[in-house]
Order: sequence, then structure tokens, then C-alpha cells
Amino acid sequence: MALWLGFTAVIALLLYVDLGVLNKRSHILTPKEAAAWCSGLVALAMSFCAFLWITQGSRTGLEFLTGYLIELSLSVDNLFVFILVFQYFGVPAILQPKVLKWGIFGAIIMRGIMIGLGALLLARFHWIIWVFGGILIITGINMMRADEAHRIEPEKNPMVRLARKIFPFSKTYHGDKFFHRTRTRTMATPLLLVLLVVEWTDLVFAIDSIPAIFAVTRDPFIVYSSNIFAILGLRALFFLLAGMLDKFYYLKPGVALILVFVGIKMVISGYMHLPILLSLGVIVGTLTVAVLLSIRKARLEAAEGIG
Repeated sequence: MALWLGFTAVIALLLYVDLGVLNKRSHILTPKEAAAWCSGLVALAMSFCAFLWITQGSRTGLEFLTGYLIELSLSVDNLFVFILVFQYFGVPAILQPKVLKWGIFGAIIMRGIMIGLGALLLARFHWIIWVFGGILIITGINMMRADEAHRIEPEKNPMVRLARKIFPFSKTYHGDKFFHRTRTRTMATPLLLVLLVVEWTDLVFAIDSIPAIFAVTRDPFIVYSSNIFAILGLRALFFLLAGMLDKFYYLKPGVALILVFVGIKMVISGYMHLPILLSLGVIVGTLTVAVLLSIRKARLEAAEGIG
């Protein structure tokens, strides 16, 4: 309990400093600001990993590190969809930070609920682990086979359709407001629809990422803390990588391979135990190869362009 309370206090303080003090008024982070915040959060996550290693043992520390890397890699893939959402709705750059800001709050709440439910299901129904594993394997295979970018179809989004039934929507943005008052009534703005699509996107990605971390550990605290540390850096990571995400050519296949691996790990967990160091090695190795191959391809394309 003390660990949960202490972690919650640290996260609350981080959110207050980031969103309540340094970025009280939503603004576009400069590359320097984004890099500094990303570096700081990674350093903090590694410090927390070291704390767990010292106080809870090496296995707990390795489980946190492995879960953190899984969630971080999936979060980067999530950023592709965020960019498409902003492009689809024509969201001005100055309004994007507010959507990301509130998206973080929603993601933290949703992840907490889903992790709690996942832990409860695994504790009561052991066969759920095979369902989780199957979901990851199918998702990974579909991701590898996909030959087109994500499609943004808000008209099919259940949250968007429900919102349209509840609220009248204006056709234009009204600054950074989610609602605005006319002479006769209060109307929702398109920015609310953008936020709902972003939250729904995170929910969909959580269906993959949370079972993936449960493949590494059954400790709800490790699953939650690794998720939250990755989510906290999502906003800064967006501004740091937004202009170069299309250069990560092999990230998606790499993430797909990781999902298939952890899915297989879950399916065979009742018959064979794969060491945590092996899992960490596969994840780090896959991500490293994906990034290096992407850098190589980007350089080759740049050289051809110059030539």
C-alpha cells in the first residue's frame, strides 16, 4: 500500500509541475523543451526502476524495465494515429497541446481501470491468459500484414456517434474551448470530437499494450507504473518526433514482432517459462534493429535525393 501511495504522490506531483505550472497555458513545445522533458522522464523512469531493483529485487526491476519498453514502443506507434486525427479534423497546431493534455488525464484513468479489471480476470480465470495471448498474436500478425496507413473514420467511432446524439456541435473551432455559449444554447466544438477520438484511440491501443505487459508480470503495480511512466512522456514525445515519425519505416514491423513474441509467451506460460532477461533481450534487440534499419533507409533515401 505504501508503494502505491508513494507512486501516486509522485505522479500527481509530476502532473502538477508539467501541466499545472510549466505548461499551465497549453503551448507548442519547442524541440529543445520536448527533448528536455523526454530526457527527464526517461531518467526518472530509470531511477524508479533502480529503486524497485534495490527494494524489491532484480526480477521486479527487470519486469518494470521490460514493461516500460513495451509500452514506450507502442506509444510511439500511437503517435502516428494522433497525427492522422489532427490532420483529419484540421486541428490548428496551437490547439493540439490542449487535446494531448486532457488526453493524458483520460489515459491515466482508463489504464488504471483496465489494469484493475485485467488483474482481476487473470486471478479468477486462468484461461484468460490464453485469450490475451491470442489477441496479441493476431494483432501483431495483422500489423505486419497491413500495407496501408491507419484509417480515421470518426463517423464509425461509437464515442463520436454518442456525443453527436447528446450535444449539438458547431462547425468551427472556438479557440481552445470544448464548449461555447451562443445566444440561445451551449454547443460543443469540433475540438471535443478530436479529444474523444484521441481517447478512443488510446483505449484501443491499451487493449494491446496492457495484456503485453501482463505477459511480463502479473503484478498490477508494475503493469500500472510502467504504463503511467510511458504515458507521461507521450505529449513531449509527440512534439519531439512529430516531424520525423515517417522516417521510422521499420518501427511498426518491430512492434508487431514484439506483440507476437509476448503473445506466444503468454500462450505457452502454462507449459514453459521464458526468463525475464530473454524477454528483455528480445524486445531491446528488436527495437534496436528496427531503429537502425530505419536510420539506414532514411540516409540512403537522402543520399539518392542529393544525387
